[in-house]
Amino acid sequence: MPTVIGREKLISRASRAETPHTMFATLATELRRAVPYDAAVWRATDPETGMITSPILAENIEDHSCAVYWQYELFTEKINLFRDLAQAPVPVASLWESTGGEPSRSSLYRGFLAPRGVHDELRAVLRVDGRPHGYVSLFRAEGGATFSTVERRFIEGLVKPMARKLRSYAKQLPEPSADGLIGTGLLLFDAGGALISANDDARRYLEEMPEGPTSVTALGIRIPLWVHGTAMRARAIAEEHGRDTARIRMRSRTGRWLVCHASCLREADGRLGVSAVIIERAPVSDVTPLIVQAYELSERELEVTQLVARGLSTGRISEELHLSPHTVRDHIKAIFEKLGVSSRGELVGKLFTEYYEPLAPGSTGRQ
Repeated sequence: MPTVIGREKLISRASRAETPHTMFATLATELRRAVPYDAAVWRATDPETGMITSPILAENIEDHSCAVYWQYELFTEKINLFRDLAQAPVPVASLWESTGGEPSRSSLYRGFLAPRGVHDELRAVLRVDGRPHGYVSLFRAEGGATFSTVERRFIEGLVKPMARKLRSYAKQLPEPSADGLIGTGLLLFDAGGALISANDDARRYLEEMPEGPTSVTALGIRIPLWVHGTAMRARAIAEEHGRDTARIRMRSRTGRWLVCHASCLREADGRLGVSAVIIERAPVSDVTPLIVQAYELSERELEVTQLVARGLSTGRISEELHLSPHTVRDHIKAIFEKLGVSSRGELVGKLFTEYYEPLAPGSTGRQ
């Protein structure tokens, strides 16, 4: 039986994990004792776009099935969509409960879950401060009980602390690297989602990807689900004529920040054609918001930080924000404490340099 004490122990153990992948693995091991399940997928997400990114941990489910599952999420499913749960008052729901005991109303159930012997699915969005940092799917096989209200509420209690922990990993510095990988990777996917072309830079970036579910292609290249998902999302946006962006930030095996974005092209007659996916080094403007969120700066502290980065004095900042100089100094002091720095130069270096460009081997740090 799930208990509050059991949940607190689970949170404590998972919070000691050194990497997001290890956190997912710890959660999986500990959670099975309180809320038994037969298979699961744990995914990190980009907090701005809500799209899946690295890492992803799949339990008792084949790699290629993860991509098929996500196709239903993007193109046909209408029940318990992750993007809807991310905005819902309670970001946790079970398929059985949401369909009133009629899971066949779900296209995912009919085409994916039922053929694999899955009876019920419990979904959760790991969310903090209104932003999704992870998606969880728990599956139960036929013959077992459906997920109960007590179990759903137990999972609800994990949402915020585990999202906060996922967010905090952005503070980890990349490993020093001198490989000079700075090109633009390009991959092309056909209308069916199959990879049809990739340049050399894309192949090199893919070699840097962390472990996780992948799809094997006819080109002999393994495509991580988060990259493939970006291509699928671009096509879904084009089909809906939406204005969303198929874009994620992700980290390589060495912790280097990369950005992956995609767009679906159209033929001369207006039909949708190939999807082009680009992978490249993430610009500092993409990395800094994640670092700021990881250190849990308030909106006001973020405003002050941005003005400090522009080189404004305390007096100028007080004028810009209509605050007293004393209040500005208090904000700066709080910012220094959160980031563990002691000067404005150190603050700017930490947010706008260290996480973006790793120190070269043999470097002794800032001068």
